[in-house]
Amino acid sequence: MRWWFLVLSLAATGAAADVRLYVFDCGSLTFDDIGAFGIDNAETPVRTLFVPCYLVEHGTGADTRRLLFDAGLPAAAAGQGPVTPEPGMTMRYERALVDQLRSIGVAPEDVDLVAFSHLHFDHVGSAAAFRSAEHLIQAAEYQAGFVDALPVYETSLFTPLADSPRRLLDGDHDVFGDGSVRLVSLPGHTPGHQALLVRLADPGPVVLSGDMYHFRLSRQERRVPVFHTDAEATRASMEKLEALLDAEGAELWIEHDQALAETLRLAPSYYQ
Repeated sequence: MRWWFLVLSLAATGAAADVRLYVFDCGSLTFDDIGAFGIDNAETPVRTLFVPCYLVEHGTGADTRRLLFDAGLPAAAAGQGPVTPEPGMTMRYERALVDQLRSIGVAPEDVDLVAFSHLHFDHVGSAAAFRSAEHLIQAAEYQAGFVDALPVYETSLFTPLADSPRRLLDGDHDVFGDGSVRLVSLPGHTPGHQALLVRLADPGPVVLSGDMYHFRLSRQERRVPVFHTDAEATRASMEKLEALLDAEGAELWIEHDQALAETLRLAPSYYQ
């Protein structure tokens, strides 16, 4: 299989680099019923999903380049208290991503690259603030969101990037050219869903999952939510991801895992 050779390639290019990873709290989503995720309510008490944003800094001083991965809930919800975007879902977002970035001395125009795991509303909520950055997006996701404007997307959140610099990807992508940070193509949740591998000294390599899994049980049982665009592609992506984790000895950070979030160092602290 083609993806197996990609996994071996990823594992073989573990170059050391000066990389810092910041994690931001970009809100939470609470559901009355989690049946759509392929999980019965009786199987887990978890109802709240963490919504993170990530900033990767590569290099030092004047040579520093920055990648934003995922942009959280819609910026308009920040500071508004509980918001109900649809029946059975409650959205909370305390402090806008742009304000959190400014607190560590980073303005939107300081971000060189943006990549979203996919274009769903809880991953592109502040996308419009980063028009000057180069957008790294799988060609299939670009087609589904920017061209076809599929109804699963809240297109107003990301169409401000329509005229931004853009690189269309067809598979895995070495972001900085030294193997330290890689976008990993994992289609199925959406046509061009992707995760991010970051090679750190401590805690070691981590993979930021996007929506490959929403709950720990999703991973344990290989559950596929009913709203995935391609269930078979999702299952193949699960195999690819698990093989990558084994090859890398990497830790998987399920992005929406609230229990994991409570153990992470949030910005202004960082991982290196």
